[in-house]
Amino acid sequence: MDLHAVPAFTDNYIWLLRDRGGRALVVDPGEAAPVLAELGPMPPHAILLTHHHDDHIGGVPELLERWPDTPVFAPEDARIPRATRRVADGDSIQVGPWRFTALAVPGHTRSHIAWHGEGLLFCGDTLFSLGCGRMFEGTPEQMHASLQRLAHLPDAPLVCCAHEYTLANAAFALTVDPDNPALRARIGQACSAHDAGQPTLPTTLRSERACNPFLRCDDPAVRAAAARRAGRTPVDATDTFAILRGWKDVFRA
Repeated sequence: MDLHAVPAFTDNYIWLLRDRGGRALVVDPGEAAPVLAELGPMPPHAILLTHHHDDHIGGVPELLERWPDTPVFAPEDARIPRATRRVADGDSIQVGPWRFTALAVPGHTRSHIAWHGEGLLFCGDTLFSLGCGRMFEGTPEQMHASLQRLAHLPDAPLVCCAHEYTLANAAFALTVDPDNPALRARIGQACSAHDAGQPTLPTTLRSERACNPFLRCDDPAVRAAAARRAGRTPVDATDTFAILRGWKDVFRA
């Protein structure tokens, strides 16, 4: 599989998936220049978008100026103006040799989707390695449900997050769950990749289920950390998630 994380801005990744002939699928192109540099004269099969934030869609107009016939698949949201096909939860698409299904994962934004297929999960800003996205438009109930939906995908896909946040998230995860050996192993792996100048992504869903505190809100250690933070016992896993997300919002390593 020819999968490539293309750096953009300070810490974004634009994901490219290439077929055997070199044609690519482009996911969340926040800026066009890195994509144009990677693809050269070869038009992409399609562009997939996860949500409306400009650091995920800002490069679309320039890419369409270069390749005006490129299909753009996006959620139902008027804030994404250049889509050629809108998708809803459960819609499947065929692009080049690949098939992907759109999954509604509201929380970061109300219309956020993820793309799942071919052993891959393009999750935008919903799930990060060792963390999750901020809730700009959604509720803790929505975000927790979205994360649980991703965590329970059946084929353990590679997780293609849209930002290089792994080491920044690691300090908070260790504060919550310091005795988790899977977490310490993941941090060591991420540090090695960073020191070698390589992305820490993609990660695996299996790894995230073992060490990402936001996917483990039923775990006794995570629940106990949330209780200490809140000064009370969380009502349930959603309440644990809400405490963790509020804590992370103000956390400083």
